[in-house]
Amino acid sequence: MARKTITGLYQKNGLWYVDKVFRGQRIQESTGTSERQEAEQYLIHRLEQLRQEKIYGVRRVRTWENAATRFLVEYKDQPSIGLSATYLEQLHPYIGHLPITHINDTTLAPFIKDKQKSTVLENGKVKPPVSNRTINIALQRVVRVLNLCARKWRDDEMRPWLDTVPMVTMMDEKTSRKPYPMSWEEQSILFAELPAHLQTMALFKVNTGCREQEVCKLRWDWEIAVPELGTSVFLIPANFGGRHEKAGVKNGDERLVILNSVAKSIIDKQRGQSKEWVFPYNGTAIHRMNDSAWKKARVRAAKIWQEKNLRPAHPGFLSIRVHDLKHSFGRRLKAAGVSEEDRKALLGHKNGSITSHYSGAELGQLIEAANKISATDSRGPSLTILKRKA
Repeated sequence: MARKTITGLYQKNGLWYVDKVFRGQRIQESTGTSERQEAEQYLIHRLEQLRQEKIYGVRRVRTWENAATRFLVEYKDQPSIGLSATYLEQLHPYIGHLPITHINDTTLAPFIKDKQKSTVLENGKVKPPVSNRTINIALQRVVRVLNLCARKWRDDEMRPWLDTVPMVTMMDEKTSRKPYPMSWEEQSILFAELPAHLQTMALFKVNTGCREQEVCKLRWDWEIAVPELGTSVFLIPANFGGRHEKAGVKNGDERLVILNSVAKSIIDKQRGQSKEWVFPYNGTAIHRMNDSAWKKARVRAAKIWQEKNLRPAHPGFLSIRVHDLKHSFGRRLKAAGVSEEDRKALLGHKNGSITSHYSGAELGQLIEAANKISATDSRGPSLTILKRKA
């Protein structure tokens, strides 16, 4: 007797897929195999799973791959979905095949162990271990997906995919690098080592408190004239886009950029270089400030500082980051006696106010506050870096 062919399978790009209605429920998914016999076995297994669920109330056990895939589909419009996809892809070889009930510290341990090791790339270069912070970002994605399994996603019988979410242990981040606000002397040395375009952007950033992408993608059509004050401000839309299309202002609000005398002079010098971008480089917006030129400049700057002061530079200065310019701006405002409310407004922190509704008097007050740190040398408010004795 000829073998009966199982219906509900079709082939696409070499793989077999399921498209079948069983007890009123449609199944559409990949079998993960290019072999017809294996695909039939997979379909038989899935039909039996559904039969158990429908007749006996047996709950289907989802795999991590099922959960991660649903997360990526449902939250595809999130600004950070690209980053989430990267971390989920890294996790897949370790837990992708596991039931969601088996995701815990034990099954995540191999992923963590491998991330803490150096790896040799195909080109022979050595990729250093990732930081505990980076590992935690991946683990936070795991917790996020498992929470959805327990609290939001339901099967046809309205039962949660997962009864309880396990306690996933995060890595210790106490050794992570702390923010480093520069002194005026350090700023002078570092900025002198930067190429011209980065020097201009860095000086603007340390006088406005803007984030890196807010400087890189600053546009002329965001400038708003304030005639009564003889100046202008920039109002960055919440969804302006940073390194990728769906990125935006960090706190989800419009970002008001106040120009002190130094920032205003920079803006005036940049006029006419591009119709679109305030800080163009080779005719377009620069992707990021934290590039190889920045990293080489900070090494040279630390060496110059050591030669000048006859002692090693502070480790924070040796590894100074672009974001430390924002911290420098904030610390200088505090040292100059600027109120916390004004500091929040100048730094673009969420404080409940509607930035686009500031009056001329309020803008004038913010400009006056920003001008308290508009010096470019030691005339500005001093900062002392306190260090514990070894």
